[in-house]
Amino acid sequence: MFDSNHLHGTANRLYYACFYAVCALLAKFEMSSSKHSGVMSLFNQHFVKPNKMPVSFGKFYSKVYNNRTEGDYGDILSEIEITQEDLAMARDFIECISSFVKA
Repeated sequence: MFDSNHLHGTANRLYYACFYAVCALLAKFEMSSSKHSGVMSLFNQHFVKPNKMPVSFGKFYSKVYNNRTEGDYGDILSEIEITQEDLAMARDFIECISSFVKA
């Protein structure tokens, strides 16, 4: 989708890939939330703030959440900025969380 310049769809899929990785991480530690904002809050509280995950991951997760929200609920012409670096960061984010879940 990114290569075809479908940035709203890219934003949606980037977010949900990260969201489900975080949900798996929370589930490992018997935590969950019925709201997206709750999942983000638990991730930041239990993994970013105590330095179990890099601060950059907390900021990135917030960015992809905001992009997905704008893409899904904002004006159809709204600008969403996604770069190759964002795609690489999503891979790193998911790989790091996957390793943490498997450990």
